[in-house]
Amino acid sequence: MKTAKLKLENKEIELDIIEGTQNEKALDITKLRSTTGFITMDPGYANTGSCISDITYIDGEKGILNYRGYPIDWLCEKSNFIDVSHLLIYGEDQDKEKIEKFRLSIRKHATIPEDMKRFFDGFPSNAHPMAILSSMVTALSAFHPSSDSHDIDKIDENIVRLMAKVKTIAAYSYRKSHGLPFIYPNPDLSYVDNFLHMMFDDSQEEYHQNSIMSAALNLLLILHADHEQNCSTSTVRMAGSSHADLFATISAGISALWGPRHGGANQAVIEMLEKINKDGGDYKKYVDMAKDKTSDFRLMGFGHRVYKNYDPRAKVLKKAATSVLDQLKIDDPLLEIARELEEIALSDEYFIEKKLYPNVDFYSGIILEAMDFTTSMFTPIFALARTVGWLAQWQEMISDPTNKIGRPRQLYTGVPYRDYIDLANR
Repeated sequence: MKTAKLKLENKEIELDIIEGTQNEKALDITKLRSTTGFITMDPGYANTGSCISDITYIDGEKGILNYRGYPIDWLCEKSNFIDVSHLLIYGEDQDKEKIEKFRLSIRKHATIPEDMKRFFDGFPSNAHPMAILSSMVTALSAFHPSSDSHDIDKIDENIVRLMAKVKTIAAYSYRKSHGLPFIYPNPDLSYVDNFLHMMFDDSQEEYHQNSIMSAALNLLLILHADHEQNCSTSTVRMAGSSHADLFATISAGISALWGPRHGGANQAVIEMLEKINKDGGDYKKYVDMAKDKTSDFRLMGFGHRVYKNYDPRAKVLKKAATSVLDQLKIDDPLLEIARELEEIALSDEYFIEKKLYPNVDFYSGIILEAMDFTTSMFTPIFALARTVGWLAQWQEMISDPTNKIGRPRQLYTGVPYRDYIDLANR
């Protein structure tokens, strides 16, 4: 094994160099504190590897995103969300019978307990769907308790339950916020069609599939299924490292995803485009504001923490957005503004120098709006997709015999010591 030498206070320390399958390199500092007394500082963990994983690979400089070795654009073109889910969770074991059993099990477990449905009555009518989704996923642990994180059969059963029920809970959250009756899941429908059925159908009428909406949502779910060690996934791994209940662990991920810096970003894009449109569509004015260091305005949907090239998911969605709006015969001024903004970003030296390319959030909001989803449902749909990645990452973590409970260190900068003075004597 290759090593690197670190000099600290006239002392030389050897650190092992770990290499990944894509020539990524990492310094193993697991024994740094015990041997030197030093820790590393990395706010936001941008340079810290928290785990070894074989699920998702990202090359931000080259704009590459692969699931289990498969390029994301290939999976979007050739596969579907459920098959991609099986790939992410179970790896290369792509036996047809196992995949079909997986599909059928998800259809079978889509209903939620009748007692759980009463919980929705306790939420106010204006409750955000993410608040309901997070709470109800946690509540599943009361109906399907499991304390043994190493029981493979129980793990598989709860994985299927969670995947199946989270879409039902998400749909019911929407129906609750709009004062609409709940629609039972239909086991004869695919995952995507079942969700659309529970979201939009009249309870008195037979479901009629909209192939355009089905294909668009399938695409969005695949693209958002996993994205390596992002904020919500790291939260899931952190919570899961304590061997917390699976449902509670995933609920922690949902809460982390809710933030506008993470899963709420596509909603922010729509709100920005609407603001520009109401202001006469003068997008150049807002581009100038974004470049002005004295302005607080920020162009949403540009740039990414990881990608320093064009987000590969945005490439897929750019094409899809045009197709969906054309097929649905929607003339959306927001799409035209988005196109103009993208053109500027790809040709303006300011954006090129700062590597501010359109990201996945830039077009996903436009597609969801075209499909008649309210902005409050954008993040729950993101959570619906990302649940798969969380489950895959959680399962990989608990299967790792070297896994430890998450416990970051800190550098204390407070008062070294002081005596306590009783309140009466102050």
